Amino acid sequence: MRALALLLALFLLAVVPAHASVADAPGANLEVALVTYGPGDVYWERFGHDALELRDTVSGEAVNFNYGVFDFNEKNFFLNFARGRMHYLMDAEYTGEEESYYVQVGRSITRQRLALTPEQASALRDFLLWNMRPENAGYNYDYYADNCTTRVRDALDKALGGIIKARLTAQSGGMTYRQQTDRLMSAQPWLMLVLDLGLGPYADQPLDAWQESFLPYELQDNLRGIRVPDGHGGTQSLVQDEQLLSPNHVAVPPAQAPDLRLPLGAAGLAFAIVLILAARRWPTMHALLATLWLLAAGLVGLLLLVLWTLTSHHSAWANANLLLFSPLAFLLLRAPWRMRRGIAPTRFVDTVLVLQLLAALTAVLLHLLPGTVQQNQPWILFALPVWLALAWSLRRPLLAHS
Repeated sequence: MRALALLLALFLLAVVPAHASVADAPGANLEVALVTYGPGDVYWERFGHDALELRDTVSGEAVNFNYGVFDFNEKNFFLNFARGRMHYLMDAEYTGEEESYYVQVGRSITRQRLALTPEQASALRDFLLWNMRPENAGYNYDYYADNCTTRVRDALDKALGGIIKARLTAQSGGMTYRQQTDRLMSAQPWLMLVLDLGLGPYADQPLDAWQESFLPYELQDNLRGIRVPDGHGGTQSLVQDEQLLSPNHVAVPPAQAPDLRLPLGAAGLAFAIVLILAARRWPTMHALLATLWLLAAGLVGLLLLVLWTLTSHHSAWANANLLLFSPLAFLLLRAPWRMRRGIAPTRFVDTVLVLQLLAALTAVLLHLLPGTVQQNQPWILFALPVWLALAWSLRRPLLAHS
């Protein structure tokens, strides 16, 4: 169905000869704009969206080109998604039809008219039409490095001869991938925590403005500072004018990422205290809570290991949270119930506990290393007190018999 829609759009753009259109208008009649859509309520809409609008100023025809189409019904979609092999498509739609949808769902629309020469506008149009061909429309999506906004950014930069990249790579960004992800997903706290837990050191590298333009709002903001030749020996702003066509009626993400250290640290400390109290007074409750922690830690560690070794999600590789949530936890599952019966831990349990505590200590020490360090302090503050409390409580029977 999606392929049919692409072919139909291409047909409408390129082969209808009845009147002048975007597909055959001379460059002098083409007006180019970046259209930025605000965030939506659904989790995959929280990052916003954008499109390139090409308008024939003579006929009035306007078409939006975007790179954000995916299909849940595609064969093995969810399996490929889990593996990090997401297949996205380019699409085109008449501007009025597309914008009416965003107005209906309450997402903002901002239009920035850009100063492209006739030759640049024509070259951009030709590239987009080439990209619309079924054999060229698909690409392998990457959350941060190759998404619907980086494709728009790159198409503009190509038409402008590399001016955008040259300017933005020399300008530092404001946040890391992790901070932007936490900020934008903060309306769904549980999903935000899952994503933060799963991100490795790749997400904490310092970004320049070019890299940070993987987000629609960042690209929109960064284009305001770009200047291009005006054809008379001087320069002019790339953004000729900017219009808010429709305001946002859904919740807008905060300007800064939430600081997770205090809430996660408090949660870990509270759980550790409950474990210690339960070990003294309610052995069955202690065994249940310890089992819950060990199962969760083991499953999280297994998932992090799979993401690193068996998928293409490079933003999840080499995740230091594996030192805090490890499949080693599965080896301790019997220990709380043996303790409940007053049986001292075996040497094997002692060894696993020591290994786990050393791993947690290593996670702390990694922050002393130079270079890009994974910013997982919130998870250290959460997990370390629990492991210390569990190690203490599991050693109590042995201490009582010594």
